[in-house]
Amino acid sequence: MGATILPDLGAEILIPLCAVIGIAFSLVQWMYVSQVKLSPGGGRDSNSGGAGKNGYNDYLIEEEEGGNDHNVVLRCAEIQTAISEGATSFLFTEYKYVGAFMVAFAILIFLFLGSVEGFSTSGRACTYDQTKICKPALATAIFSTVSFLLGAITSVVSGFLGMKIATYANARTTLEARKGVGKAFITAFRSGAVMGFLLASSGLLVLYIAINLFKLYYGDDWGGLFEAITGYGLGGSSMALFGRVGGGIYTKAADVGADLVGKVERNIPEDDPRNPAVIADNVGDNVGDIAGMGSDLFGSYAESSCAALVVASISSFGINHELTAMLYPLIVSSIGILVCLLTTLFATDFFEIKAVKEIEPALKKQLIISTVLMTVGVAIATWISVPSSFTIFNFGTQKVVKSWQLFLCVGVGLWAGLIIGFVTEYYTSNAYSPVQDVADSCRTGAATNVIFGLALGYKSVIIPIFAIAVSIFVSFSFAAMYGIAVAALGMLSTIATGLAIDAYGPISDNAGGIAEMAGMSHRIRERTDALDAAGNTTAAIGKGFAIGSAALVSLALFGAFVSRAGIETVDVLTPKVIIGLLVGAMLPYWFSAMTMKSVGSAALKMVEEVRRQFNTIPGLMEGTAKPDYATCVKISTDASIKEMIPPGALVMLTPLIVGIFFGVETLAGVLAGSLVSGVQIAISASNTGGAWDNAKKYIEAGASEHARTLGPKGSECHKAAVIGDTIGDPLKDTSGPSLNILIKLMAVESLVFAPFFATHGGLLFKI
Repeated sequence: MGATILPDLGAEILIPLCAVIGIAFSLVQWMYVSQVKLSPGGGRDSNSGGAGKNGYNDYLIEEEEGGNDHNVVLRCAEIQTAISEGATSFLFTEYKYVGAFMVAFAILIFLFLGSVEGFSTSGRACTYDQTKICKPALATAIFSTVSFLLGAITSVVSGFLGMKIATYANARTTLEARKGVGKAFITAFRSGAVMGFLLASSGLLVLYIAINLFKLYYGDDWGGLFEAITGYGLGGSSMALFGRVGGGIYTKAADVGADLVGKVERNIPEDDPRNPAVIADNVGDNVGDIAGMGSDLFGSYAESSCAALVVASISSFGINHELTAMLYPLIVSSIGILVCLLTTLFATDFFEIKAVKEIEPALKKQLIISTVLMTVGVAIATWISVPSSFTIFNFGTQKVVKSWQLFLCVGVGLWAGLIIGFVTEYYTSNAYSPVQDVADSCRTGAATNVIFGLALGYKSVIIPIFAIAVSIFVSFSFAAMYGIAVAALGMLSTIATGLAIDAYGPISDNAGGIAEMAGMSHRIRERTDALDAAGNTTAAIGKGFAIGSAALVSLALFGAFVSRAGIETVDVLTPKVIIGLLVGAMLPYWFSAMTMKSVGSAALKMVEEVRRQFNTIPGLMEGTAKPDYATCVKISTDASIKEMIPPGALVMLTPLIVGIFFGVETLAGVLAGSLVSGVQIAISASNTGGAWDNAKKYIEAGASEHARTLGPKGSECHKAAVIGDTIGDPLKDTSGPSLNILIKLMAVESLVFAPFFATHGGLLFKI
């Protein structure tokens, strides 16, 4: 089929080298952040006086903001410690439960896959080429179990490190805000970049090392090798599910409790230190939005790589043992790390932010620059690592594909991601009319606000779905299921930048909370609020990327599952498939109902506790007594640990029950149904919640004439906006983002267990 320009040795050096560069870059960014001292007389040692950057004089700012007050700096350090300890203790508690599940599920994988050939240790005929002898099913069982554990551990570590970095940076961002919005922005963004590069690079490195270690045993049996590697994606996503659901319930129980009693009933500002739920709320930002999101995007990345590798292993790349072409998905990700590195420098070094209005454009530029540069990067990667013509497995036949067609598959995914990002921004940023209309609807109370917000969410689904549909059509036409897998990889190729932008939001949110709790001046709070409002929009963009890529990943995994399970066609007219479709389409609703109810019942306990403290602790409203923060943290922790298990069990057990009792055809229906309905609900839920949140911030900021007619804080309009925001909280931070994990996880789990379902499944139809 023609040789590749990049030799095998070149590919084997390029991939780990890019991963190591990414890790080194994240450590350099972390060093910059750590130069901001959290001790009295703070600030950077090098900027002790004189004219600072961003058009401010540092010493003037220090005096003007009361920055020389040592108590403020000490208070910031104290609050940061409380948030960090709360987040660490919650994650350790969560990981104890998740660890037990991980071990139990690993045993299940081994038993199910080992029993396919009755735990035989002798070789068997290959699945796709009966004339050759491949490694025994027992080997697939053992190696799938190992790769599952590897993926799970990498996912957990990614989330934990992200949380540690965010809690390290939040108070430092607050202190830098005394010197101007530009300094605070750079500190928050650098911290996000630490997480983005660490996660993207370590995910790539662990996968690459696993492939090489597995190859020592599998040798030329690449079909078996990459089938076993799919466990890596399953491990990553199963941990992400618990991280997202558990963290989401934690953060929103605290947020809803703090807002309803603090803002609506007691009329005190957000993050006021008198509010007992305020520490739990700030801890929640880190365990839900940072740790949960880190694990989620790692899971997407692992699965899209695994889906592409599985299809490639039974195409000409795998049959002819063309290593460089086989590792094409990893080479794209490697180039992505270098592209994101260059893109990050545009935000931190090449351009400086001097005013509040420049924050959001700077973050948007990150997306545009990374996409444009990545298009060139993908062209180079395709040119050097893929033969000019090759064949791709397409449901039993081999389809001839040209290298330029493969480039277009990745490119269409990459640009679809950007379109989804910008549509999400249009519907959730308060700079545009959709959110301003929602804010305006608050004039007549909370009911009209809710109606407008729901309508906005449903409408925001239209363009992203068209973008996903076009990318599916183009990529499938050119390169079958492999095309769809690499399109998903294209969308995720700039994951380091996406994560940096995403993590920036919760860090800025925490920084604002710390400024309020430490009693800093109104001007500093205004700066952190401006950072936070931009962060809210970028968080919504990040969720859009995650949902879009989940749809493509899920479809690619679905194709791999259908091939592996030996299904000729998925015929919608057969009753086996149609019942699967209906049940699959219902699952996202069942899952959302569970997670929403969990947030509601946990928030109920939180509201009662916050009310109790305000009513029974003398001097709390006057600020002379301290609230009991620990009880609120405990309520959130207990509720999220208890409530994350049923939704997690629903997602993990459904494919097993359907596959064993109803067989692979019904399971194919379930996967298709959950994909189709899950994507719609996820996009609308995330955007509705984001719009309500920013409509509230629009009224609070009072930046335009229109916004001032709706405000100020505490007005009837503002109270209606707070109610909308509170309803949207579980939609945008619990149910919405967890749904994209549901559709991916069920697909990858079905693929891992496909050999077992194909051999022993469909018990009810065999009776």
